[in-house]
Amino acid sequence: MDKTQQLDNSVIAELQNKDHSEQLKQLDNLSCTHGDIIELLAQYLALSEQDDDSQFDAWYDALCQDQLRVLKAFEIFRAHYEQAH
Repeated sequence: MDKTQQLDNSVIAELQNKDHSEQLKQLDNLSCTHGDIIELLAQYLALSEQDDDSQFDAWYDALCQDQLRVLKAFEIFRAHYEQAH
């Protein structure tokens, strides 16, 4: 199973849980700055909107664990907000 599939599966599992406290605790202990997170999310959104899957895959495969945690939390929070509206 590749990293993308693992992230997708863990996001789906977390969608069942509306309590964000665990994700927030993990994010509070990250080694990246707010600027790092903003840049990561901007790259993620820009690359995911393009048709070049290989470019996205190469970018995604180069992410560290902290960056993957940010993306996972982002997807969980986004899904919860989308469900609420």
